[in-house]
Amino acid sequence: MDTYDICIGGSFQKTDKFLKVANPFNNEVFAETYLGREADLEEAISKAQSAENVVKGLSSFERFEILRYIANTLMQRKDRLSRVLAQESGKPLIYAGAEVDRSSQTFLIAAEESKRLPKEYISLDWTPGGKDKEGLVKYFPVGLVAGISPFNFPMNLAAHKIAPAIAAGCPIILKPASATPLSTLELARIIGETSLPKGALSVIPMDRTTGMKLVTDERFKLLTFTGSPEVGWKMKKEAGKKKVVLELGGNAGVIVCGSADVDFAVRRCIVGGFAYSGQVCIHAQRIFVERKIFDEFLEKFVVSAQSLRFGDPLKPETQISVMIDEPNAKRVEDWVREAIGNGAKILCGGKRQGAFCDPTVLTNTKKSMKVNCLEVFGPVVTIEPYTTIQEAVHMVNDTNFGLQAGIFTHNMNEINYAFINLDVGGVIVNDVPTFRVDHMPYGGIKDSGLGREGLKYAILDMMEPKILVTDAR
Repeated sequence: MDTYDICIGGSFQKTDKFLKVANPFNNEVFAETYLGREADLEEAISKAQSAENVVKGLSSFERFEILRYIANTLMQRKDRLSRVLAQESGKPLIYAGAEVDRSSQTFLIAAEESKRLPKEYISLDWTPGGKDKEGLVKYFPVGLVAGISPFNFPMNLAAHKIAPAIAAGCPIILKPASATPLSTLELARIIGETSLPKGALSVIPMDRTTGMKLVTDERFKLLTFTGSPEVGWKMKKEAGKKKVVLELGGNAGVIVCGSADVDFAVRRCIVGGFAYSGQVCIHAQRIFVERKIFDEFLEKFVVSAQSLRFGDPLKPETQISVMIDEPNAKRVEDWVREAIGNGAKILCGGKRQGAFCDPTVLTNTKKSMKVNCLEVFGPVVTIEPYTTIQEAVHMVNDTNFGLQAGIFTHNMNEINYAFINLDVGGVIVNDVPTFRVDHMPYGGIKDSGLGREGLKYAILDMMEPKILVTDAR
């Protein structure tokens, strides 16, 4: 059984609190690490503060080299890291490998962005008082960053906090999810091989009480959190004066218009609906199909959902496996039963065995059902008909969430209407809302969050502008 020391200011250490990590597929403990204590967090904060000026003073070239090394090393160790990811999360190997690829890209993009940190010259003579004056605006690191990342993309969502912090010149202390800490600690090991100053990075699994200091301690200047809306908005209230970035998920909608390629839309919606058992913030949860193609789409979608291959996440042929744990699978089962009890029609799935939930398709649902109005975060899709694009957009918007949406159409008027009127952070044309590349601005409105991830945008959040006003002559 592998043992992982935790990373405290670049030093890998043990504590007296063990954290066992089990494979959700068979519940076998295959590795162990440690929980950080308050004293360990205090040591990490002290080391980060001591390193702050050194990290801030790194040249663009030095930051680039650090970030590029991490990106390259992730790809060199992809096979091992993919297996660690699959084991700790229950994520099928095909998706685990894709996450390592994306993590490498995240660091590579951050390396490129580190060469072009923002600055601008502005003329100040727009008013009489500014005559013969000019300004130089430069951006400086905000200071110590607190990061909290979730279980579903334990490496790449940690990378989306660590990589921009390095590029911006900020030390960061990151708390990974207790269920999936190993891939983040593997990442910390790689970063430990670089010339990043000691103290600039800590990766510490913690219990919730200790972890709350990341939220409330005033020595942190920015909190970046990915997780549930209930937890995220509560953290914002308790964060004090620090900047806060929240990525909180949603119940993403997809519109399939009559002009769409039905077979293509079905293939993409199957991936969007059931990849990693739907445990994705931009999981294609609610699908709205124009009436004239509704029956055709529904029939093909159900056949495809029933053909997904369940199995061990470590087997390359596996397409769908277990959820992160049995309590979450039971919750999904309860929501499906509730929907059926209130008149929903089940077309396939609906059964649970341990932590595995069958891919489930429901229709004849109501917006008030939990499978529609909340984030199901499981392998459940609802499919309903619509008549006009205006009706479809209203149905997508009729929720407290607004992360991303997808629309399948070849009609530019429908694309433009959707882009202007959908209340979301991103509209994906001829693909599912699950689409994300790592340099695009990513985030939502309403209960889906605050601010944007995506390297350039995250780096801006981790910096503060300062203006130098001088004589122009």
